[in-house]
Amino acid sequence: MNAAVVTVGDELLVGDTENTNATWLCDRLDARGVAVRRVTVVPDEVSEIARVVNEYHAEYDAVIVTGGLGPTHDDVTMEAVAAAFGRDLAANEEAAAWLAERGYSGSDLAAETTHLPADCRPLPNEAGVAPGAVVESVYVLPGVPGEMKAMFERVEAEFAGTLTHVLTVDVDEPESELLDRFASLRERFDVRVGSYPGEVVTVKITAESEGEAERAAAWIREHADAVEERSA
Repeated sequence: MNAAVVTVGDELLVGDTENTNATWLCDRLDARGVAVRRVTVVPDEVSEIARVVNEYHAEYDAVIVTGGLGPTHDDVTMEAVAAAFGRDLAANEEAAAWLAERGYSGSDLAAETTHLPADCRPLPNEAGVAPGAVVESVYVLPGVPGEMKAMFERVEAEFAGTLTHVLTVDVDEPESELLDRFASLRERFDVRVGSYPGEVVTVKITAESEGEAERAAAWIREHADAVEERSA
């Protein structure tokens, strides 16, 4: 399963807010074997959000959009997602009923709070007020981290892919001197290889087979100045 994550908000683009939602979602999706192919930040603009959602919906199995839900002037994500699918925004009775069960009447909330893309699947917001929605394979979640996490956990089982096994080996050599051995790793084993320099070079080995990951890690330990191995 391939997925894209779209985070919405001017505050992300100017650096006022750290994009922790994207990091958290990528980690949870990776743990389920889902390959995240894109992480994109877009402004609070209907046209930009709609364009990106439309493009990614055509390209990937699932798209997760976070941020821009609610009744304020810059909460335009639902409008944009509706536009991406050529749908109208409409009052959603299921969302309104769920909020009523929590003690919110129509007079308590702005009318737009429960306006969602037509024919969507509403997602209740257990940690807040503004509901989310699923439109085909696009999941629209709040931007508030606590609300986003609680809502994602309601639909997390709908995301699944091929689980991978990861091993890391720390090597006390310059990264530039390891290039030929990285090439040999990829030739000899069915693995992906990443390298991350710091005080030492951390070699990350990813494979669908646990045994293949272990064999590749053993090979690089034997053929490099390995100082430590860690499970990731």
